Amino acid sequence: MVDHKAIDNSNSKEKSVTELYEESAHWHVNTGDETIHAKRMGGRYRNLKWKAMLVWAVFFLGPYLRWNDSQAVLFNIPERKFQIFSITIMPQDVWLLALILLFFAILLAAVTSVAGRVFCGYFCFQTIWTDIFTYIEELLEGSPTQRRKLEKAPWDAKKIRNKVIKHSAWLAIGFITGFSFTAWFTDTYQLWIDVLTLNAGAFVYIMLLTFTVGTYILAGFMREQTCFWLCPYARIQGVMYDTQTILPTYDVARGEPRGKLSAGKVVEGNGDCICCNQCVAVCPTGIDIRDGQQEGCITCGLCLDACDSVMDKIGKPRGLIRYASMDEMEGKETKPFLKRPRVLIYTAIVIAAVSGLLYGLTHLGTFDLKVIHERQPLFVQMSNGDIQNKYDLKILNKTDQEMHVSISVTGAEGIITQGIREKITLPPSKLTAITVFLRIPKKNIKKQRTPIYFTIDSYQEYGDTIEYQSMFYGPGY
Repeated sequence: MVDHKAIDNSNSKEKSVTELYEESAHWHVNTGDETIHAKRMGGRYRNLKWKAMLVWAVFFLGPYLRWNDSQAVLFNIPERKFQIFSITIMPQDVWLLALILLFFAILLAAVTSVAGRVFCGYFCFQTIWTDIFTYIEELLEGSPTQRRKLEKAPWDAKKIRNKVIKHSAWLAIGFITGFSFTAWFTDTYQLWIDVLTLNAGAFVYIMLLTFTVGTYILAGFMREQTCFWLCPYARIQGVMYDTQTILPTYDVARGEPRGKLSAGKVVEGNGDCICCNQCVAVCPTGIDIRDGQQEGCITCGLCLDACDSVMDKIGKPRGLIRYASMDEMEGKETKPFLKRPRVLIYTAIVIAAVSGLLYGLTHLGTFDLKVIHERQPLFVQMSNGDIQNKYDLKILNKTDQEMHVSISVTGAEGIITQGIREKITLPPSKLTAITVFLRIPKKNIKKQRTPIYFTIDSYQEYGDTIEYQSMFYGPGY
């Protein structure tokens, strides 16, 4: 008599890991017709998530830091300047913002190519806020099973009380989120006074309302649907992966065929997966990692904690679900990530961006100079034969203190200046415009365009000097 089961098991072992993965890839996306109530389970990756959340302490506490009797970090949009401790960044230095955006964009791509969506799983505000909201929900309404029952239960005093407390806590978190965001753009302590006394501007209240309601809806109700349908990063992550990207992976060869325990033990001939579905129960997006890599996987590793705990209980080695690349699962050689061309390119761009930032921050200077030559007319010939040019000087004081400077002009013999005082006062963080006339004897002009140099020297302790090259136009010969 032929043992068909034995033949099937034998055939499955002869198949490649890739074929087994393709056979298991029948996953579907939750389109919001069900509410995901993820089970909470301890483990090293859950602990890592909690620690990663501490990064957002900077977002909430940063605006309260003080530096020289003012807010340490302040993005002052009305006055068009960014204050970061003792560094003042003006609109003229906006290229630094471009480098910062480039740095984070490429860093995100580099990390994704190496370890998948770890940003989504451990640092994304949507993931973290949803995790906190569901934690509050569990404290008030119980386990996932209890919450599902509560949804179907009739309204009574206890249910109303828990719902009111839960939604109030969600709204409070949303408000604190909005307030913390707004506080980066104005003085935090004054903002509290203005908001509590109802003296804040309309824009402030619009921002608070937007963030409060937005956080409440996105983290409280939409949850994983935000990742599926609103987040563009979730859509483009696939093009950043390759066969050596490390992702939460189910070891098909080891786990299949699945089967329930018998007398507390795995049935001979079955794989190590006992269909406990704990990996699905803990997933915040409700996917089954055993069905292959999916759009909903945010690389949080919670399914690894769940599976490892089950393997410990049934006496099997950990790692049935583990962080691994496709090449590793197929037994191919895996390269160190620093030897992968894509990662090397990303790293080079990141280093270039960081180098540009460091150079920019260390060469901001205390003031900036722009010289605009009058075009109509290019020059005027005076009655005594001298040639006169007109210039508009734009001097920006980048500091928050009043500065005193002197202006000198060089580049030709016999330059006579008009409109330049011996000592010029520059107001703090302001642009000062000065109109200057230069006259040069015609005999000293040998060509149609003569380079001249405007130099600004500071009387302050900074001792800064800045030079700007312009042109002096004459009739030519």
